[in-house]
Amino acid sequence: MKIAVIGATGFVGSAILQEALQRGHEVTAIVRHPEKVKPHPKLRPHKADVQKGNEVTRSVAGHDAVISAFNPGWTNPNIYDLQVKGTRAIIDGVKKAGVKRLLFVGGAGSLEVKPGVQSVNLPEFPAEYKQGALATREALDLLRKEPSLEWSFLSPSANLFPGQRTGKFRLGTDQLLADAKGENRISVEDYATAMIDEVEKPKHIRRCFTVGY
Repeated sequence: MKIAVIGATGFVGSAILQEALQRGHEVTAIVRHPEKVKPHPKLRPHKADVQKGNEVTRSVAGHDAVISAFNPGWTNPNIYDLQVKGTRAIIDGVKKAGVKRLLFVGGAGSLEVKPGVQSVNLPEFPAEYKQGALATREALDLLRKEPSLEWSFLSPSANLFPGQRTGKFRLGTDQLLADAKGENRISVEDYATAMIDEVEKPKHIRRCFTVGY
């Protein structure tokens, strides 16, 4: 398949990029700094400002699917506004490019810890991640208003860490998954595996889902 990955040099985006390439897909890495992308026979770096819908349109046209791992940076003081603006531009640009399949890297903050209670609304939710989590939740709300797109929104477990690709994990819907120890965790490599699985064999069209051990 021809897959465009937005934010392909970030923590999650780079893992998704590697997983897609390992499976033989042709990938366009849409990034701010193409020089950071390591060469690969099936990889094409492409510089674009995803805050501008017209640049997104030019970047993703002709692809089978677009994966957005866009994040303006957790330490950016304007993360909420920039992320929401970027999400709107990405959705608009993908629609204008005529690409139907759009997958988003979600966040654990939008998952429920119990019916009707989202993680981001808990008093103990880390303050340094709250604005980014709220912006990611807003992205999900925006996607739910797009019936013409075949979107999927994959939220990781609360603890997303660099580890190994085991290929052994569980999928859920809109509630945090806990392992036998009661922990919410998934390696970024296994998260990427679940994302590319969904690209290849869609099972969560117009739905939020999650992955965890």
